[in-house]
Amino acid sequence: MAYKLFLVSDAEEDIFDIFNYVSDNDSETIANKLLSELEKVCGNLSKFPERGHIPPELESIGVFDFREIHYKPYRIIYRIIEKNVYIHCILDGRRNLGELLEHRLLR
Repeated sequence: MAYKLFLVSDAEEDIFDIFNYVSDNDSETIANKLLSELEKVCGNLSKFPERGHIPPELESIGVFDFREIHYKPYRIIYRIIEKNVYIHCILDGRRNLGELLEHRLLR
C-alpha cells in the first residue's frame, strides 16, 4: 500500500524559493526541470519512505523522528507517521544546516 504524501507549508515555501532563485540566476527552463525532478524524488517516498536516513545533525542531538533523502545539493527532510509522509524541508545541502534544522523541525 502506498503512503500518502504531504508538503508542510515550510517545504512549499522552500520549493517556491528554490524555483525563484534558479529562475532568476539561471533560467526558467532549468528551474522548471529542477522542480520536476524534485517532485519525482519526493513522489518516490510514497512507495519507499524508509529508504532515507536520519539527518546527522538531528541524530547528534538524539532526534530520530526525521529522515532525509538527497537530490543533487538538496536535502529533503521528512517524517513518517503511520501511512503518511510529511515533507518538512527541502534545503540546499551546501549550507550549514544544524541550527536551521533544529529551529525549523523542533520548534
